[in-house]
Amino acid sequence: MLDRIRLLVLDVDGVLTDGRIVYDSAGGEAKAFHAADGQGIKYWLRAGHQAAVLSGRESETVQRRADELGIALVCMGAKDKLPAFEELLARADASAEETCYVGDDLVDLPVLARAGFAVAVRDAPEEVRRTAHYVTRRPGGAGAVREVIERILRYQDRWADVTRRYEERLPAGLPGARRPWRPKP
Repeated sequence: MLDRIRLLVLDVDGVLTDGRIVYDSAGGEAKAFHAADGQGIKYWLRAGHQAAVLSGRESETVQRRADELGIALVCMGAKDKLPAFEELLARADASAEETCYVGDDLVDLPVLARAGFAVAVRDAPEEVRRTAHYVTRRPGGAGAVREVIERILRYQDRWADVTRRYEERLPAGLPGARRPWRPKP
């Protein structure tokens, strides 16, 4: 199942964020995104895969984050997520079987049932966790997306390609390079 996954579709509130929505006195919206999730998405895209955002809400903040990460496929304001998911599949030229969907709430159930690899974040309701193929150890907005990406890329034997890029940059001959540091007894 994981060897075929090439499209990652992500819910936003409760998956890419912890679900909190903060309004300022001027009516502006603030969301907190986890840096590890963002870096994971960059690794996913560098591996030659595609990523998409599927949200029931409209948000300039989400569009800004998607642009920052290089996510071209963005669908917001989707009150019924299944037709929007089908539209994203067509835009990505991907099948449902080639797609991982990460969700956190009841509105995500139809999409989770359709996706080739359905993922629920740890703090999702029981019904969502039961429907998923995999439930993350991390909660939404706290590295759950990175966990999923790393799991899939490791299964596809592509994680070494990600880490090689950084390991090759380690300076040779430095104490501690390429081995963990341990304090002297």
